[in-house]
Amino acid sequence: MPDLNETTLNELVGRVLGDLGGAVSVPLVRIGDALGLYRTLKQIGPATADELAKAAECAPRYVREWLAAQAASGYVQHEHGQFSLTPEQAYVFAEPDSPVHLIGAFDTAAAMLENQPKVQAAFKTGRGVAWGEQAGCLFCAVARLFRPGYVNALVQEWLPALDGVLDKLKQGAKVADVGCGHGLSTILMAQAFPKSQFTGYDFHAGSIAAASAHAQSHGLTNLHFEVGRAQDFTGRDFDLITCFDCLHDMGDPEAAAAHIRKALKPGGVWMVVEPMAADTLDENINPVGRLYYSASTMICVPTSLAQETGLALGAQAGERRLTEVIRSGGFSKVRRAAQTPLNMVLEAS
Repeated sequence: MPDLNETTLNELVGRVLGDLGGAVSVPLVRIGDALGLYRTLKQIGPATADELAKAAECAPRYVREWLAAQAASGYVQHEHGQFSLTPEQAYVFAEPDSPVHLIGAFDTAAAMLENQPKVQAAFKTGRGVAWGEQAGCLFCAVARLFRPGYVNALVQEWLPALDGVLDKLKQGAKVADVGCGHGLSTILMAQAFPKSQFTGYDFHAGSIAAASAHAQSHGLTNLHFEVGRAQDFTGRDFDLITCFDCLHDMGDPEAAAAHIRKALKPGGVWMVVEPMAADTLDENINPVGRLYYSASTMICVPTSLAQETGLALGAQAGERRLTEVIRSGGFSKVRRAAQTPLNMVLEAS
């Protein structure tokens, strides 16, 4: 037997057990969200398991076991046989517009697990897994994951942090949202600035269809969506071009930077929103880095490697490397305009 440090071993086992508890909570959290258990408990709690089951129209025995697991995880409160959500728990699980609504992260984790066989095979071949070939509705999960951050920061903090952009948007600007996915970021901007015109581009046709339907449901007329790649989308003379959490996913982000530079009018600005990261691995060994490195292994790197060039920056590329890529496109000025615990906002001109 190796000479083991028992304290170190016990600490590691404790961490792993905690991780496993979180991992097996993924389907339970998704069930609670899909069946409205969190929302219902927020409305009627404190409540017994039977009361919650009746209100949510679910089988009591299942709800009782689900609540026990949620209480053991610290996701719901249990006292004297009744269950409830604290304001903090509700903020995470039952309020979609909360900045820390994390249900989308559980959906993304489920998609990553489903995608394991494809990524595992790619480890041997070195090839990528295309965005359109990812398992499940990864696109839906990612859109839901990023939505709270966009809802709470995009119009209120990020755009005002850019030099002179807010006034242009209020007066009427021409904007491209490149890599728009399901169009949540595009729609938020179009709602906030009705005098401006917005075009959302994404290379995934399914996402563009979902974005177009979403925009139509809101009755917005100052935006439209097109299938297009970052390195050759149509359109010119934009006052603002945005890229939300997608530059590191691109196969050739340097070509994208060059094309975006040409598509901007003189004095135009490129806003690049990327996952928060320091420039070295040692600095990124923290809970946020752990989350992003894992997602990057399963989603971001395979997506980039499936495209031409396949630069595969990864979700934790860091500001220094991102700045190099942005400058390669002909931008002379790059600065960090804003940040949150999960994102950094770079302004290029």
